[in-house]
Amino acid sequence: MAVNTRFATGVHALALLAAEPDALQTSDDVARKLNTNPVVIRRVFSLLHQAGLVESQKGPHGGSKLAKSAKSITLAEIYGALDGGELFHTAAFEGAETGKMRSKLKGVFAGAEAALRDELGKTSLADLVKKSGKKGKKK
Repeated sequence: MAVNTRFATGVHALALLAAEPDALQTSDDVARKLNTNPVVIRRVFSLLHQAGLVESQKGPHGGSKLAKSAKSITLAEIYGALDGGELFHTAAFEGAETGKMRSKLKGVFAGAEAALRDELGKTSLADLVKKSGKKGKKK
């Protein structure tokens, strides 16, 4: 099973934008700071833009910045924008016993996912930036 790092990449990229909320930062600049490919950052920014978390300007003096204050962006919003699908999937085994198990397992998975989203909703991007020691003005 492949590990999806899109959420972590998005949080790190947004933290960089939050550290300089009034500056436009290019995907190349953010990618260099995170030691990743600019295409990865462009894809992440595209999803964050669709969710209303990032605004971008094209052109030679373009770049991206937060669309709203870091204080008002929760980790749950970022997670929803980048990894909004089901966290867990049940296998489609056939048979009476596996059907009962699948039903019970779906309930457990739903509870775990709800707890995750609830926990992520308790932390704002600004809280995370502050806890990490990065300086940044709140927008």
